[in-house]
Amino acid sequence: MRQFVFATIVALLAAAPSTAALEKGVRAPDFATTGSLGGKEFKLQLKQQLKRGPVVLYFFPKAFTEGCTLESRAFSQAMPEFKKAGAQVIGMSSDDLATLKRFSKEECRDAFPVASATPTIVKAYDVTLKAKPELTKRTSYVIDRSGRIVMVHDDMKWSEHVTKSLAAVRALKR
Repeated sequence: MRQFVFATIVALLAAAPSTAALEKGVRAPDFATTGSLGGKEFKLQLKQQLKRGPVVLYFFPKAFTEGCTLESRAFSQAMPEFKKAGAQVIGMSSDDLATLKRFSKEECRDAFPVASATPTIVKAYDVTLKAKPELTKRTSYVIDRSGRIVMVHDDMKWSEHVTKSLAAVRALKR
């Protein structure tokens, strides 16, 4: 069933190009939401997270689908490198909190939080999946400590999100 859902999403996306409205250099919209790290619920506010360093904010369509699982595992494996570069990773999805709790434990492997992308957040970051508005596009933003977006990668293929985000975070340290 998961493969069917994922294949359907990919097929729908192939018909229309994906673009992110938020451009490099603009201020990232602040937000507050609920998230999960290692299956434990917590409140998350972007402004507070940025006090600790740059943030990789990546939106993914649906927990436990093939691409989202592979992407989350790749981010979890790369967490030592993100931490070394001083950055945090936060996954965002429109999934319900109970699903995100399970996903944070099973697929993110307790390495980073995933949080609820509310309709307000989805709209602010322009990540609505046009073909299935209840889902988000796969979009990664790297946000520097000042709250400016320094990198946007908007591609439904999961494979380059980690490497591009990590390169952008490393460039901030130079």
